[in-house]
Amino acid sequence: MIESLNSPHIARVKALIGSRGTKERKAEGLFVAEGMQCVREALTSTQGPRIETLYLTQSGRNKLESNFNLNDVNIIEVSDEVMKNMSETITPQGILALCKIPRNDFSSIKLTGHRKFVYLSEIQDPGNAGTIIRSADAFGIEGVITSPGSVDIYSPKVVRSTAGSLWHINVYEGVALIDVLALPVQAFALGAHGSIALHDLAIHKDCVAIFGNEARGLETAQAVDEITQVRITMPGNAESLNLSAAATIVMYHLANIPTS
Repeated sequence: MIESLNSPHIARVKALIGSRGTKERKAEGLFVAEGMQCVREALTSTQGPRIETLYLTQSGRNKLESNFNLNDVNIIEVSDEVMKNMSETITPQGILALCKIPRNDFSSIKLTGHRKFVYLSEIQDPGNAGTIIRSADAFGIEGVITSPGSVDIYSPKVVRSTAGSLWHINVYEGVALIDVLALPVQAFALGAHGSIALHDLAIHKDCVAIFGNEARGLETAQAVDEITQVRITMPGNAESLNLSAAATIVMYHLANIPTS
C-alpha cells in the first residue's frame, strides 16, 4: 500500500488534472476517471476507455470486489490520505482510475442512412459538454464530434458530467466543421431565429445536429449560411435555454422521428 504523500503516483495523477492537464493528457494518452459511477462503466462496458491503473483505498476495494471481477486489473492500493491528495472531490470514494484515451478516427465513421450525430462547435463549458454526451447516450446518438477549440472532453469536469456515458458513445475530437459538412449527411444547426421549428423538422438520411458556442453561437464555417437553421418553439416566458438543455430537446426529437 502506498502511504507516502511524496509518491510519484500522486504527482502523476495531479499532472493529469492540473492546470496543464490538457497537455499532459495528450502526452500520456491518459485521463482520470474518479468514483464508482465512471469506474463501474469502465469495468463493465465492452467499448470506451480502458483502465490502465486503478487506485483503491481499502474501502474502495471492498466496494468494487463485491460486484466486479478485478483479477485482470492493474490495482495499486493507497491510503485514505494519499487518495485525498490525488482526488479533486471533497469526499473521495476511494476509487480512481487512469484510463486510456480512445483514438477514434473520424474518417472511419460509417453511414447507413439512419445514423445521427452531434457536432459541438467551440463549446467551452465542461458541464454542457458532459451533459450533452450523457443525453446523446440516452437518445441513441451514434457519436459526438467536437471542433478544434472546444473543451477537452477528457478533463475531469467533463468526465464527471458524462456520468459514465463516455463509455457508451464514440467521441471524435478536433474535427473541422467543413469536414463534417463534406459527408453526405443532412446537417442542421440550432438557432434562436431558425427558419424551421424543431417539431417540423424531417430527417431524410444520416444527420448531424450542430450546436454553437454558448456565448457566440455558430460563427465558424464559411458554410454557416448554407446550413438549415432550426429553432425550438418556446411558448413560455424564458428568453433562452441552457445549451445542454436545448441540445437534449433536439436529441429527444431526433430519437423519436423516423428517417423518411
